[in-house]
Amino acid sequence: MQRILRAPNIILFLLCLMYLITYIDRVNISTAAAPIKDEFHLTNTQLGLIFSAFAYPYAIFQIIGGFVGDKFGPRLTLLLCGVIWAAATILTGLAGGLLSLFLFRVLLGFGEGATFPTATRAMQDWTPTGKRGFAQGITHSFARIGNALTPPLVAGLMAYVGWRGSFAILGSVSLVWVVVWFLYFRDEPKSHPHITSDDLALLPVRVRGPKPAVPWSRLVPRMLPVALTYFCYGWTLWLYLNWLPLFFKNNFQLDIKNSALFASGVFFAGVVGDTLGGILSDRILHTTGNVRFARLSIILLGFVGAFVSLVPILYFHDITTLALCLSAGFFFAELVIGPIWSIPMDIAPRFSGTASGIMNTGSAVAAIVSPLVAGYVIDLTGNWVLPFMMSMGLLALGAVTAFLMHPEIQLKGEVDSAAPAAGTVSASGA
Repeated sequence: MQRILRAPNIILFLLCLMYLITYIDRVNISTAAAPIKDEFHLTNTQLGLIFSAFAYPYAIFQIIGGFVGDKFGPRLTLLLCGVIWAAATILTGLAGGLLSLFLFRVLLGFGEGATFPTATRAMQDWTPTGKRGFAQGITHSFARIGNALTPPLVAGLMAYVGWRGSFAILGSVSLVWVVVWFLYFRDEPKSHPHITSDDLALLPVRVRGPKPAVPWSRLVPRMLPVALTYFCYGWTLWLYLNWLPLFFKNNFQLDIKNSALFASGVFFAGVVGDTLGGILSDRILHTTGNVRFARLSIILLGFVGAFVSLVPILYFHDITTLALCLSAGFFFAELVIGPIWSIPMDIAPRFSGTASGIMNTGSAVAAIVSPLVAGYVIDLTGNWVLPFMMSMGLLALGAVTAFLMHPEIQLKGEVDSAAPAAGTVSASGA
């Protein structure tokens, strides 16, 4: 028990909770969409606009937020972010129409924009090099637990306090996490009151001296292929997150409770995929010492497996087959998470927050476009399967662009202060 309760493990658990809570707060709108749509008399295109509202500032603040996390540290950055996203969630329950609902969702995106890049900055200092894939995989698996819990959780809350009350309760839970994080976390591991010498021996050594300027001209070109690949993944992710409950509700005339249960089952498949992808990537890295192979092999498996899993939905239309295919597709897509979120730490250890912000901009842009396109296509054709067919094209593209990524070549001048895993070989390049 004492080993489990070590400070690095507790901090990783707090980050896991943050991923869970932030995803609940960003996808709760999809479960509450049916009563919101009825109350405000929205079309599917307008609903797609509400879904995408979160992503406009979210996309803008990926790089800015990663830079702020690198400069001011995760403790202060996540405190400010948490207060904003919690307030935005509570305010959503007070929306009076399309405009105010849109603005409150924009505020949520502003608050959550820096969270994942800043969390990567925290993991850089609090996670051994050989466990980066696991750390990214397990934190994102909690995000998928949040996805899976949200439909039945919000549906249950709505039954007692309505959709407005559900947002007030969920926003209050976010505030509790913010307080615990600020009280427990420290930017520098050696200054934590509960850190041990054994823990410090396993963690990266923080480089002393003035913080160097971000080498934008070298970092951005290196991260653009990663961002493009992550855009291809993000298109499918945001289609699932925003439209899946309504897909089951409208395609099979289910009530909110049953559509929430089907959506929850699909999202639980992602929990397994997130965790397994990170573990497999780390295992391959330890066995082969080949960073590129360890990351790309799992990423390619994810893209190709998701594409193949979605093919049957073109030919079968019963709810059981579709649910199984969508679950398998989400499982394989989530294999991508652990290895691809390790790549910013592989390429630029000292600027991992900024690098991951550049990468996550790809998913954030997908979060804008994917729900809007899906809503328009559904309004235009009445076909709820067609958006998933479009995702198959993006999955195929992602499998191709993955070959443009080079995690095995660190940014020139970067030296990862953590001791490499046994057998790993670090290269230095442009």
